[in-house]
Amino acid sequence: MLASLSAEKTTVEIIGAGSKRPMGRPIQANQMLTTSVMRGIPLYEATELVMSARAGTPLSQVEIELASRGQMLAFEPTDLGPLFGQRPGLQTIGAIFAANQSGSRRISAGAARDHLLGVKAVNGRGELFKSGGRVMKNVTGYDVSRGLSGSWGTLAVITEATFKVVPVPEDVATLIFPGLPDDLAVEMMCAAVGTPFEISGAVHLPKSIVPRLEHEGLNQAGQALTALRIENFPKSVTYRKAKLANALSAYGAPFELDLENSLSFWNELRRLSVLPASSTNIWRISTSPMQAPKIVYGIARHMDVRIFYDWSGGLIWLEAPESADAGAADIRRAVAIHGGHATLIRADRAVRESVEVFQPLSPVAERITRELKAAFDVHGILNPGRMYAGV
Repeated sequence: MLASLSAEKTTVEIIGAGSKRPMGRPIQANQMLTTSVMRGIPLYEATELVMSARAGTPLSQVEIELASRGQMLAFEPTDLGPLFGQRPGLQTIGAIFAANQSGSRRISAGAARDHLLGVKAVNGRGELFKSGGRVMKNVTGYDVSRGLSGSWGTLAVITEATFKVVPVPEDVATLIFPGLPDDLAVEMMCAAVGTPFEISGAVHLPKSIVPRLEHEGLNQAGQALTALRIENFPKSVTYRKAKLANALSAYGAPFELDLENSLSFWNELRRLSVLPASSTNIWRISTSPMQAPKIVYGIARHMDVRIFYDWSGGLIWLEAPESADAGAADIRRAVAIHGGHATLIRADRAVRESVEVFQPLSPVAERITRELKAAFDVHGILNPGRMYAGV
């Protein structure tokens, strides 16, 4: 199909289940192509910690299959669907890698692309190609599969992904430090990640966000909460949480969530439940952790915002009020001063048509991006303009 569309220079919108369709610049395309019918798991070698899944396979199916063998995806992908009023779990495995969607465990396990071993895909000419394979050390030249991760379907259509999986930890505990202001919370999270105690999640929820939690024991806390996750064997978790609490005693005495409550809390953050499905604008800002409170302060001087920090402060989820530009001018000014990248996740179509949704490119990066687009999609038919105008 893509070969004929390419020959006719017919633009096409590529989607999986459509859970992320309202994100990005609006696409002006003549046709739509969905990978949702491409389902199934043709390869799962549990002993080798490797799985291959067709692009349209729902994440829920992948995770159920992995759970049956005591395994999981290490990078803990977030689910953007609920932000757009959709039910959780609709996203497909192909779309997760196309968007490089990574959750709280990224600080210890890496991003989605770091677990991608290989792909099968179709470029803008309708040519099927394969990159990578079933092991890490099989790539010579350019690692195309990881290059496609984060391209949002603008370079090629992923039809099958092969990726690493890991065992589910036997025990999980979460230490929660109450009442820390943003700057001290980020300082503490960075200190925790710098210890040898293997922190696999570090988030800070300011006081204004805490009541939005679904967890009945936490949403009544009435103060900010800073959470650190520890995972592994039970004896290791017991030893490390005691050592960590002692090492961070200057920041107060934490209370603990057990296995069940920890799983509930971190699964809730995967669904971004503290960012309600409403008409407000949602931004995702990545930066150096210690700069994060400065960015938030710089933005909050100009508008009323609700935020929470992930990745020990390296990721800011920010809810901004409705406005003509979704607060883009003030947000990008703060990011330019302190460093980082800001992506507009949710806004009205008119806003997404008028502002840069993804972080604006430098002249050099823009030239490289256009050259890559031309190499993979010579006629520019795949998701035209979704990330950048004219690309």
